[in-house]
Amino acid sequence: MLPRALLPGLRPGLLPAAAAAAAMSSATGTFSLQQPLNYRAGARVQPADGGHSEEVHEPATGRVIGKFLCSGEKEIDLAVQSAKAAFKIWSQKSGMERSRVLLEAARIIREQRDEIAKMETINNGKSIFEARVDVDISWQSLEYYAGLAGSLAGQHIQLPGGCFAYTRREPLGVCVGIGAWNYPFQIACWKSAPALACGNAMIYKPSPLTPISAVMLAEIFSKAGVPKGLFNVVQGGAATGQFLCHHPDVAKVSFTGSVPTGIKIMEMSAKGVKPVTLELGGKSPLIIFSDCVLENAVKGALMANFLTQGEVCCNGTRVFVQREILDTFTKEVVKRTQKIKIGDPLLEDTRMGALISQPHLERVQGFIKQAKEQGAKVLCGGNLYVPDDPKLKNGYYMQPCVLGNCRDDMTCVKEEIFGPVMSILPFDTEEEAVERANNTPFGLAGGVFTRDIQRAHRVVAALQAGMCFINNYNISPVELPFGGYKMSGFGRENGKAAMEYYSQLKTVCVEMGDVESVF
Repeated sequence: MLPRALLPGLRPGLLPAAAAAAAMSSATGTFSLQQPLNYRAGARVQPADGGHSEEVHEPATGRVIGKFLCSGEKEIDLAVQSAKAAFKIWSQKSGMERSRVLLEAARIIREQRDEIAKMETINNGKSIFEARVDVDISWQSLEYYAGLAGSLAGQHIQLPGGCFAYTRREPLGVCVGIGAWNYPFQIACWKSAPALACGNAMIYKPSPLTPISAVMLAEIFSKAGVPKGLFNVVQGGAATGQFLCHHPDVAKVSFTGSVPTGIKIMEMSAKGVKPVTLELGGKSPLIIFSDCVLENAVKGALMANFLTQGEVCCNGTRVFVQREILDTFTKEVVKRTQKIKIGDPLLEDTRMGALISQPHLERVQGFIKQAKEQGAKVLCGGNLYVPDDPKLKNGYYMQPCVLGNCRDDMTCVKEEIFGPVMSILPFDTEEEAVERANNTPFGLAGGVFTRDIQRAHRVVAALQAGMCFINNYNISPVELPFGGYKMSGFGRENGKAAMEYYSQLKTVCVEMGDVESVF
């Protein structure tokens, strides 16, 4: 998601497009992974044990760019012990001391912005334009929590007879972050920034599809001055995640990903009574009323569906359009969708890169095929896309798709596709739109476009969703709490609220007189 200050056309300091494109384009299809991807006790390491290796792909070309070993139980224990040792040092520092380190890490991220963004694009497939915005959001997250680190405090409570009590806001210990592949570096920062600001250590497991940039963050933290072991990175899939959730010295698990995996994370963590934060999937509604500013509503619908190739959990993929403007809105959305530039994600003018993997591309294609079988009409796109550049011929590209003639009972309307597929649904009344919008097990986000400010507030108050937008969509400044309702998870990332999920409250009762006993 994008912060307002970094929307297209508002960001200064870019290279001239032609020069930047020439500089970047030669890198596609050339990167080869050389270094270990685990990070423990301040250094890149190969895991001490592991069951098997995983290939790492470049989505833009389909090329294998390297392999890594999945971490086994022994490696997880070594990472935990390293983090425990670092936690003893870090947790004793003042908030201001932690703040200075986080600010230095933010500075280094700004300094390495282009390098990180380039690596994110190579490993994830999103456009370099979006990847740079992700990196900017990342350093902003560290700066924001650096500002909050020194404000972590408790409360004084006066009691009768001169007695009193106070509370202490204390860190949890070794926290685990398990990330998703759509925003690899950004999610790692979203989890680690509040965790470290509160005095915790973190072991981070990125998605096996995007293992590279989290290790870059670990190196940045080390360079900024965190104790060795405070932010460790382990690689692997489900088995590695199980070892993390079951480890007795892990105090908390924060997970971003699918609902089925989130349920498993919660089950495993429950055996150790570990608190969890779950940021899961969504099938969010975007409600377009006839009195909207049509230009803004069209832009909002594109933002709600096609960022990062549509691979965004809070996307507003169910676009409810009031019948009076259905044809006009649909025509304009289709026209602009057809103009989206697809291709080499390292080129400056590309606005849609490659999907994450071949299996995922096939899954999205399967949803479109099923939608047509169930009566939906493909208004544009939906086909595989082969760029002209021969080195991209095996990449995972498709044309962004707009579906019309949709019904609420269609699979494409009910299930999360996680690809560039927008479903347009007509509605007549406000009450109808709200009822249909809430008719889903998910509750991550929702949006409304209208000139009627009373209606806008009334509708978002009725939406069963954790993140709502009025006259915009997918804008997510780090100051705002982010998280879902219902099957979309619980707990919050970003904003001051996240501090509560990475800390615990201790109450201290102080007697100033003699003890009165009933015995």
